[in-house]
Formats: sequence, structure tokens, C-alpha cells
Amino acid sequence: MKKALILKNILIAFGIILLDIFVYILFGLMLMSYDDFYDESKGEYWSLESMTSTEKLYYIAFEIWNILNLIAVGFIIYQIIKRLRKRPTTNILPSGGKSVSV
Repeated sequence: MKKALILKNILIAFGIILLDIFVYILFGLMLMSYDDFYDESKGEYWSLESMTSTEKLYYIAFEIWNILNLIAVGFIIYQIIKRLRKRPTTNILPSGGKSVSV
């Protein structure tokens, strides 16, 4: 039987989480220039009209990254539910094997 919580799997999961946090920090730093140099005359705050082309690229990549994270979390939840349903269940009756009528 394969163990899900071995050290190698824990380190891989930890590395993926750190990479994800690093990407969020990177996108945050890239979008910080938009916040610093926002001009009201160009359009509403966080609208695509008020962004330069590179800021649009970072913003769209940030939203795609959010969607990828939601898909990954959904996949992880699906795998957990699939494993829980696959687990064998035991039918131990409290009366020593005889069925009890209620």
C-alpha cells in the first residue's frame, strides 16, 4: 500500500506552495507600478483602459494564475474525496454480529 504522507511528498507539496507564493509576490510587485503611477484621466481604477500594455499583461497573467490555483485546489479536493470513497468500510454491528432492531 502506498503511503500518501511520506517525507518526499510533503517536501514536494511544500515546494509547490512556496513557488505559488513566490509567483503571487512577483505579480504583486509587477502590478505595484500601476498603483504608483495611476492617472485618473485615463479611466477608472483597475480598468483595462487605464493600464499600459505591460500592466494589462501582468493583470491578465495574474487572473489566469488565480484560475489555475482554483483548478488545482478543486483537483486536490476531488482526489481526497475519491480516496475517501475508495477506502473500504467495515460493517461491525454493536451486538456482536447480530442485527439489532430499533
